[in-house]
Amino acid sequence: MKLPLIKHIVQFIEENDEDYIEETLEVLEHLCDFSGIKDDEIDVLGEMISNLYGALEVHKEIKVGTSNKEALNNFMKRVQGSIDQ
Repeated sequence: MKLPLIKHIVQFIEENDEDYIEETLEVLEHLCDFSGIKDDEIDVLGEMISNLYGALEVHKEIKVGTSNKEALNNFMKRVQGSIDQ
């Protein structure tokens, strides 16, 4: 996951609507089911999907009053904690 990309997507959500991201996720996940897709293409799609879901999680925290910076830091701590285990 790339924090600058997640931050950029969160900005998009704030300026537009999270529905765009949710619909984009549906399309990307559907593409992953295509039988003709190559492994490296699935890896790229998976990375994008992870970043989009991460941005949605950060946005949820921001909606309940957490600052952008703190929400991003909290998210990355959770990600790192899950990797360490």
